[in-house]
Amino acid sequence: AAIWEGLRDGTFDIFSSDHAPFMFEGPADTGKNNPRARTHFKWVPNGIPGVETRLPILFSEGVSKGRISLERFVALTATNPAKLYGLYPRKGSIAVGADADIVLWDPERVATISQARLHHGADYTPYEGMEIKGWPVQTFLRGRCIAREGRVVGSKDWGGHLRRGPAGL
Repeated sequence: AAIWEGLRDGTFDIFSSDHAPFMFEGPADTGKNNPRARTHFKWVPNGIPGVETRLPILFSEGVSKGRISLERFVALTATNPAKLYGLYPRKGSIAVGADADIVLWDPERVATISQARLHHGADYTPYEGMEIKGWPVQTFLRGRCIAREGRVVGSKDWGGHLRRGPAGL
C-alpha cells in the first residue's frame, strides 16, 4: 500500500526494474537454481527477469485497478525518466519536434503472461500464468512501427545511442 501511495503521490519519480535475466537452469553454477545458493548468500544470483513485463503489470495493477491514473503511468514510465536522463522533451513527450516514440495500449485486452511469448533472454518468468488487463499492441520509434502484436517488425539499425543531457525533474 505504501509503494502504491508513493507511485501515486510523487514520492517516486520513475518506475523501473532490476532486470536480471539469469537462466533458471543456467550453465553449471550460474543459474538461479544454483545448488550452492542454498549454502551461502554470495552464490545467489540477484534479481529476476522483468523488463518486458514491468509496464504491462504496472498498467494492469495500477491503471486498470484504479491505483494510478493513466497520466501518472505515462509520467512514471516515459516523461519522468526522459527528464531524469536529460532527454526531455525529445523523449518522453508527444509534441512537435519530439521523436514520436509511442506505445499504443489496448486497455481492455486481457492477457496471460507466459514465458513462451516473452523476448527477455531468460528461460523463465516469475509471472508465469499472471492474468493482466491492458496490453501494448503497437510500438513506434521516431514514428516508425517497430513492434506489432508482440512481434518485432522493425530493424535493429533503426535504434541509436543518445548522449544524456543535464538531469532534472
